[in-house]
Amino acid sequence: MLLVALTLTSLAVLLRIIANPLSNVFQKQLTQRSADPLFVIAATYGFLTLTCLAFWSQLQSANLPVAFWQSMLLVGLFALIGNVFLVKALQIGDLSVLGPINAYKSVVGMLVGIFLLNEIPSAVGVVGVVLIVVGSYIVLGNTQQRKGFSWGVFQRPEVRLRLAALLFSAIDGVLLKKAIVLSTPTTAFFYWCLFGFLFSLVWIGLTLRQQWQHQVRLLFSQRTTYLALFLTVGLTQIASNVALAGMQVGYALALFQTSALISVVFGYQFFRETNIIRKLIGATIMVVGAVLITVFQ
Repeated sequence: MLLVALTLTSLAVLLRIIANPLSNVFQKQLTQRSADPLFVIAATYGFLTLTCLAFWSQLQSANLPVAFWQSMLLVGLFALIGNVFLVKALQIGDLSVLGPINAYKSVVGMLVGIFLLNEIPSAVGVVGVVLIVVGSYIVLGNTQQRKGFSWGVFQRPEVRLRLAALLFSAIDGVLLKKAIVLSTPTTAFFYWCLFGFLFSLVWIGLTLRQQWQHQVRLLFSQRTTYLALFLTVGLTQIASNVALAGMQVGYALALFQTSALISVVFGYQFFRETNIIRKLIGATIMVVGAVLITVFQ
């Protein structure tokens, strides 16, 4: 039983659950120190691309089908937009709220997966996703006004940015799964980094021409935090690729949401965010949903 639990896919999911909230902490810390979200993402892509080049001989790059390149170009674009929206949301919002909001990604991923990958979820899988969404309602409740979830919460700019980020990243996840099926998790990881970096350079050239020198200086002055970010983002993405290769997109995205508990704890530990008990209760309901998905997949 233990050997079954400790599969490569399971370990990848566990690594992703831990690494992703940590990367969010470093992203929020950098934006609090005047780092531009776009530059943060571009620097991350650039460092990971250079790291991958050291292992170029081990990467599969020949005889890849046209469908792979089409998927990866879209993945690079959608991942870049989603990540910039995410870091911008973290810049102005609470990690303990924005982390759990990501639960909606599993719903989007499952719906898109049905149409693009013909991945049909089981009834229990759907129940698990519903529990994840219900848990997010509790996280978003307003205790100061003695109210639960309200649709007015979507008027908050950080929530809108986070929802936009998860929409792009959920579609990105489905397309990435398609690219992984046509290649390998490591090959898809390299081109995820490369295309994301190229697209971000174009975006920087259009919008940050007057700021890039200041941002480079900030990178060197905050090099420890940047290096920690590069490491955690790299671990998050390669673990995501391995997990996507081993399970359906909707289920993988749902399991990733168990990192909501860690996001709530990190929000309190690093940024002294409030209403932690309520957020932990909501995040725990989300974890229960993810366990249902895992056990009855």
